[in-house]
Amino acid sequence: MKYEIAIDGKLAVLSIAGGSFEYRREGGAAITREYSVAMAGEGICSILIDGRSYAVTILGAGEVSVNGRVLRVGVFDPRELRGRRSAADDSGPQSITAPMPGRVIRVLVEPGQEAAAGQGLIVVEAMKMQNEMKAPRAGRVASVKAAAGATVSAGDILMVIE
Repeated sequence: MKYEIAIDGKLAVLSIAGGSFEYRREGGAAITREYSVAMAGEGICSILIDGRSYAVTILGAGEVSVNGRVLRVGVFDPRELRGRRSAADDSGPQSITAPMPGRVIRVLVEPGQEAAAGQGLIVVEAMKMQNEMKAPRAGRVASVKAAAGATVSAGDILMVIE
C-alpha cells in the first residue's frame, strides 16, 4: 500500500508491504525498515522499528504524539481522485474517506445537516482503534454513504461535504 503523507508540513511517500516500509521524503533518499505494531490501549500503540520502540498516541484528527513529541500528520491515499494536491481546495464537494479498512461504529451527522470545520462526522474502528473523521471545512453534509456497522475498505467514500 502506498500513501502520500505530510508530517509537520514535510511531504513524503510511505509504502507499506508486510512487515516493512519505505519512507521517501520529497527530494530525499528512501529509507527502508522492518517494523511491527502492538496495540497498548485505545488510540495507543507501540511501534517497533529495527529494534527501537516508539510509543504512539492518536490525539485527534491530524495529530499524533510519538514518544511525547506532538506531530501534525496528514495521510492521503493516492487512489483518491482528490489526493494531496487538491486537499486544501475549499471549493466544491469534499469526500470524507476511510483511512484504512475497518468498521463504521457511529455516524454523527445526517444528510442536509450543517457541519462546522473540525466537527466529528463519523467514527471508524480499525485495528482496535476508533478514528473520528472530522469535517475539513464548514459546510453541509450532502450525502452519507456508510451506515453504522458497515465494513469499509481504505479509500472508501464515507460521506460528502459541500
